[in-house]
This record gives sequence, C-alpha cells and structure tokens, in this order.
Amino acid sequence: MSTNISTQPQDWREGRRFRAWELKQQGWKQQDIAKALGVSPGAVSQWLKAAREGGPEALRRHPAPGPQPRLTPEQKAQIPELLAKGAEAYGFRGDLWTTARTAAVIKEVFGVSYHPAHVCRLLKEIGWSVQKPIRRATQRDEAAIAAWYAERWPELKRGRKKREGP
Repeated sequence: MSTNISTQPQDWREGRRFRAWELKQQGWKQQDIAKALGVSPGAVSQWLKAAREGGPEALRRHPAPGPQPRLTPEQKAQIPELLAKGAEAYGFRGDLWTTARTAAVIKEVFGVSYHPAHVCRLLKEIGWSVQKPIRRATQRDEAAIAAWYAERWPELKRGRKKREGP
C-alpha cells in the first residue's frame, strides 16, 4: 500500500513525516517507526493522527502564522494623512517626525501601542523615512560659533609652522 504524495517534500523534516506515514501504511508499529526514524513515539503518534484526519498533505510544513496585526490595513493607510498634518498639530515642538512621536500619535488616534523600533518598520512599509532630530545644547551661541569659524578656524586649518634650526 503506497501513499500518493503529489510532490517532493520541502525539507528533510517533511520527508521524515512522509516516511513515517509510508511505514505505517506498510504495517509497521509506531514504536518501530520511531526507532527507525530516530524520533519519539509521541511525535510519530502526532504525525499519524494528522495524516489520518487530513490526509498525507497534512504532514506538510505549515509556517507559524504569527500574531495578528494590531492595526487594520485601513488604519495603516491613514498614517500618512496623520503625519501630513505635521508634528506641531499633535502638540510637539518642532515639525519633525521621530519614531517615538509617531508611536505616540498612533497610540492617541488608534489606541495601539508600538515600540519605536517597530514604528520604523511601519513607516518603511508605507513609504516614509525616519527623521532623527539634531540634538544641540540649549545655550548654543550661533553668532560666537560663526565668528570662531571665520577668525580662528583658518589659522588652525593651515597647520603648525615648521620650526627653524636644530
């Protein structure tokens, strides 16, 4: 009695499950199948139950489904519209969108909390890039910096003067 598995196994694990099914069809006992394949009898029992209930195709690899997205596709499509209003519209100082700010707006509007690192992935999905703020001291004196670049920097850039003599 042979099984009718239409295509080749995707990986060695699938092949092992199919082989267990074939051996069972040939009259082997579960314990003997487990020994022959180097697996536990419990694993063989689960495989054979799956094949009995769903046919040999039930022995195929099924990727883990993962968690359900917390934002619906419609909500995700609204994110660019929200961001287009500008960060200041949501009470932030400066019109710059960071992942933390975006996460706060998503939480406020949709009630869904995301880590800023995941918000980065969401933004890439919808075609937006992440903006990083330039962090500067609040006491920074732009006039003094400009004067330093104009007067002192050219001297330093020329380099040290060579010493004469021994």
